[in-house]
Amino acid sequence: MNLLTIETTCDETAAAIVTDRLEVLASVVASQDDLHRRFGGVVPEIASRAHVERILPVIDEAIRKAGITLNDLGAVAVAHTPGLAGSLLIGLAAAKTLAAALGIPLVAVNHLQGHIYACRLADGEEVFPCVGLIISGGHTSLYRCRTPLEFELLGSTTDDAAGEAFDKVASMLGLPYPGGPAIQEAAQGGNPRAYAFPRAFLNDERLDFSFSGLKTAVRYTVAGPGKTDFAAIQLSPQQTADLAASFQEAVVDCLVTKAFQALKQTRLNVLCVGGGVAANARLRQRLQEEAARQNVRLHVAPLTLCTDNAVMGAIAVERLKAGLVEPLDLDVSPGVVRR
Repeated sequence: MNLLTIETTCDETAAAIVTDRLEVLASVVASQDDLHRRFGGVVPEIASRAHVERILPVIDEAIRKAGITLNDLGAVAVAHTPGLAGSLLIGLAAAKTLAAALGIPLVAVNHLQGHIYACRLADGEEVFPCVGLIISGGHTSLYRCRTPLEFELLGSTTDDAAGEAFDKVASMLGLPYPGGPAIQEAAQGGNPRAYAFPRAFLNDERLDFSFSGLKTAVRYTVAGPGKTDFAAIQLSPQQTADLAASFQEAVVDCLVTKAFQALKQTRLNVLCVGGGVAANARLRQRLQEEAARQNVRLHVAPLTLCTDNAVMGAIAVERLKAGLVEPLDLDVSPGVVRR
């Protein structure tokens, strides 16, 4: 069976065609980075309007790339939680329309579960039960993942998500949006021990994260208390590199430490990592080193499946197997479902 999956949770408009054997026939992603760059972050109204313009061409291109027609679809799946309300509604409206017109099932996808399922999809082997670490611009959370569809929240950020902190610190350093790739590039020539930035909760048993204090520490180092005009501050290339490297190392320390604390507390031996920040090269290196040291099975989503995409909507296959389909009055749920 061919399944159309749709992803519009934030600022990527994506569609993919996958089979019930988890074969990916096509994947199309339309990024909005250029639209949001001048603002240094995602503007929800701009994101929604861009989805309206792009959703049908993206779906059409996915269908054509897969070499099928709409009549060859057996179901349509759509991410309905969590995300920006306006963005989610665009994808859901398209999915409902196709399901009704074609007389095929509508399947709801939890975007966060999809990020972890990307590890299962890419590596082609069973990864559940596992600890799931989801790191993106909007989420930094740890879950006990008993099955692809059964998640228990273990801990999350109490303020900024890791990806959000990357974007904000990049702006302070005069680096472009999105901040993650920009900071990673700048950090390559920097000393990660040049600045002693804080690591919140590092020695605490609670499995939560906090990046607001780290962000503030960078702000004070760059501009000093009370100053907000970062454009007037002239940093040397080496200062920028050292600040980027030190900030990045602090974030990575927190993410790696808490992930392996979660493994210890749950007595699980499999760690799956997904989300846009999972593309960070330093993080991937540290995770691999620690996994080898502790003899943990590590699965990190490939770079193509870290940022938002519709391929991870293949988790809908698991819902179909369980007989879970949705009525056409399905609504979006912008907030994180904490279960």
